[in-house]
Amino acid sequence: MRNIRLVVAYDGTEFHGWQRQPGIPTIQGTLETAIERITKERVRVWGSGRTDAGVHASNQVANFKTQCRIPCENLMKALNRLLPPAIRAKEAVEVSEDFHARYDVHSKTYRYRILQSPVCSPFVGRFVYHFPFPLNQPRMAKAAKVLEGRHDFTSFAGTAGDEGARSPNEPESSPGSEREGNGEMVREIFSSRMHWRARTLMLIYEVKGSGFLHHMVRNIVGTLIEIGRGKLAPEDIQRILEGRDRSLAGPTAPAQGLCLVRVEY
Repeated sequence: MRNIRLVVAYDGTEFHGWQRQPGIPTIQGTLETAIERITKERVRVWGSGRTDAGVHASNQVANFKTQCRIPCENLMKALNRLLPPAIRAKEAVEVSEDFHARYDVHSKTYRYRILQSPVCSPFVGRFVYHFPFPLNQPRMAKAAKVLEGRHDFTSFAGTAGDEGARSPNEPESSPGSEREGNGEMVREIFSSRMHWRARTLMLIYEVKGSGFLHHMVRNIVGTLIEIGRGKLAPEDIQRILEGRDRSLAGPTAPAQGLCLVRVEY
């Protein structure tokens, strides 16, 4: 039995997230269908995390096990011939039997792009949140830094808890997490930064952490936007974290601005 590690990029616009769901298009389901056509085997593809509907990835990591002897380079070529244009396998390598794309993760990096130009080009509209209104960028950058470190992120979590709903037969623990209260809400954020690109009028939030809760990054971005609008202060971040109450934080930012850009092991 071989263990194949994939690096996959996808435009999540037309998909209902990563996790396989009956009767609707998902990234996991599409990959498994294509791999099964090549290997003539039933396979389970594990991803580093479950991105939501409409969220993208430039470097999602996944793995699956197979008895198929096709060389990895040829396997990747065959896979890309069968996959829709919105999904591409960028790399396929054979790894040790015990490698697991989800449970071996050390850190993941997400990037959220906010376009501030008056008009949103149709060539970028699927990959940005168009917000053509004034934002106080220094206040947002100051608030973003407060999130660094180890915190309970209950106030920034969606109802599903971890990144996507957990399958009934999966273990309760996940990498980088700590059980506290009624769920695994503690995460360590290694870096949390806001960048301004004047040439493209793009405000970019990039966050690297041990793991992320369901909707966590999008809820953080929605809160940072409220700070940029003057509805909240940078100092409110600490109060929101300590309150452990989702209603204290800002709204959930739209999915299309979010992309998983890096997974490290």
